[in-house]
Amino acid sequence: MKYYSTNKQAPLANLQEAVVKGLAPDKGLYMPEEIKELPQSFFDSIADMSFQKIAYTVAKAFFGDDIENNTLKEIVYDTLNFDTPVVHVADNIYSLELFHGPTLAFKDVGGRFMARLLSYFIKKQGQKDVKVLVATSGDTGSAVANGFLGVDGIHVYVLYPKGKVSHIQESQFTTLGQNITALEVDGTFDDCQALVKKAFLDQKLTSKLNLTSANSINVARFLPQSLYYFYAYAQLAKLGKAKNVVFSVPSGNFGNITAGLIAKKMGLPIKRFIAANNSNNIFFEFLQTNEYNPRPSIQTIANAMDVGDPSNFARVMDLYKNSLDEIKKDISSKWYTDEAIKEVVKDTYNKTNYLLDPHGACGYQALVEDLKKDEIGIFLETAHPAKFTETVEDIIKEPVSIPERLQAFMKGEKLSIELSKEFDDFKNFLLS
Repeated sequence: MKYYSTNKQAPLANLQEAVVKGLAPDKGLYMPEEIKELPQSFFDSIADMSFQKIAYTVAKAFFGDDIENNTLKEIVYDTLNFDTPVVHVADNIYSLELFHGPTLAFKDVGGRFMARLLSYFIKKQGQKDVKVLVATSGDTGSAVANGFLGVDGIHVYVLYPKGKVSHIQESQFTTLGQNITALEVDGTFDDCQALVKKAFLDQKLTSKLNLTSANSINVARFLPQSLYYFYAYAQLAKLGKAKNVVFSVPSGNFGNITAGLIAKKMGLPIKRFIAANNSNNIFFEFLQTNEYNPRPSIQTIANAMDVGDPSNFARVMDLYKNSLDEIKKDISSKWYTDEAIKEVVKDTYNKTNYLLDPHGACGYQALVEDLKKDEIGIFLETAHPAKFTETVEDIIKEPVSIPERLQAFMKGEKLSIELSKEFDDFKNFLLS
């Protein structure tokens, strides 16, 4: 399989080049040259297949031309050693719980897969000093850091906006040490993301350092996220409820929903998607006006969605050949203020006893408002509500039980380095 750049000005790359480079040399994002449609026989039997078996079948369609079957199977089965169950919440609405992995967030899937795939390619190339750069608005940093923790030959630099992630999220990547360095940037997530992108385009850095990215700009991060869409559908099929399925996706950098769109193009019978935004509603406005106007992000209680210039917007446009009309056939959008999110968390908990996190609340409410009678809705519950303990407890006026895995992170000593948002400071730090 070859991978092309969304900017169409870079040479085609193989999987190994796309994963190791992260960003194409023309500043575009890599996309698979072909999206293979899976046979009907696969969907006919999907209800009886395990998550790992489903995932291996789908992953082979992406990566099977570039990696040995036994190695790919090992990566898939090792990555997905936890469940992502579909849980009924209310009426025809179900939650896809993506917080049962090591760091209790959906990014465990893409983070763990990429860590294993990149490690495989690095060993294959004989490299011993690769620097992984990752910007995080909350959960990406912890998933990537824990996925790469202790991996020989790889050092991870996690850039995060000072004071704009929850205490528990911060503790998940600032207390690890070893080959993980946390960089506390005096700015927003967009500033952190800009630093990462600029690093790949700086000739002095790229000539002296082996750099790659673990954000969803990397194909090895975002493509594996399609795997749980197939498994969610399989679980509904087992219940006899797999007709007219609508996925509502809390959306920040748009890697998650892009993975779902690719699953649909592979033949997964998804009727449509809803992109659920917080006050950073750039995509919602785009659907209304056909004008994309990125702007500095606004801090909200759904912090992982605090993105003012979503990287994967370029992939969405590429998938639909820049046609707003075609995009609208598959995607609608809703957005919610902090006050609305709080009300949804409180009201849903009181009525259903299901505790939403602030991001999942956006996805849930979008279904409440937009789901038609003949449709089945699944919203992505992207992180455990305990990762936002102070916010959630303030909303429901009850203590939230913190899983032991999170408590262990909170006991560690914070190790971080403060940086300005100026690129020269970041560049000099890496070179030193």
